[in-house]
Amino acid sequence: MSGATAELLVTGLSAGYGEAVVLEEVSFSLAPGGSLALLGRNGTGKTTLLTTLMGLTRQHGGSIRCRGRELSRLSSYERARLGLGWVPQERGVFPSLTVHEHLQAVARPGVWTAERVYQVFPSLAARKGNLGHQLSGGEQQMLAIGRALATNPRLLLLDEPMEGLAPVIVQELTAVLRELLASGSMAVILVEQHARLALSLTRDVVVLDRGRIVHAGPSALLASDAELQRRLLALA
Repeated sequence: MSGATAELLVTGLSAGYGEAVVLEEVSFSLAPGGSLALLGRNGTGKTTLLTTLMGLTRQHGGSIRCRGRELSRLSSYERARLGLGWVPQERGVFPSLTVHEHLQAVARPGVWTAERVYQVFPSLAARKGNLGHQLSGGEQQMLAIGRALATNPRLLLLDEPMEGLAPVIVQELTAVLRELLASGSMAVILVEQHARLALSLTRDVVVLDRGRIVHAGPSALLASDAELQRRLLALA
């Protein structure tokens, strides 16, 4: 896939924090409307890869191209304006803003309005006047996803969206993500410790180990190979 036709084309990417290099020679591509599970054991560079795509680390080498445009010298704000939406692992909910103010603050023209977010997450609609610190962990995660959708991204980056949530909330979010990913309306990269869940949701997968790609291919193939899962991800 060429850089002009790919939603995202990463080539020879090396990046980290200060002089410390975490990612080394990472290369992959993502088609428009595609979905990619980014897997690996803890500390292998998954979050660093997402934050690098958003311009929040030091890029030591390589190229990041979004629909043919080089991102390496662009700020996080400029990348967001180009259509990168990010749901950070820490959620980033502001305690002093209401649910509705979170959505209004980032809203950009497109199909994802605040009302559509409320349709997808009815519990947010019921609490639109509540402040961020008044929400449960599950509601904060819904808000973090809804806020990212309100920017109407072309590429959505999700970092551990199910982490620390009750099973019933995980089921609810899984249903939302499954519908979102199946629609092909935007490209998605999903970092998730629940590897089998991530594989069931996505079309393709990349596995990182020590900052390098050690496996790439269709999600369905890895999902069907228990021995390969065990070797790459230590899954029983």
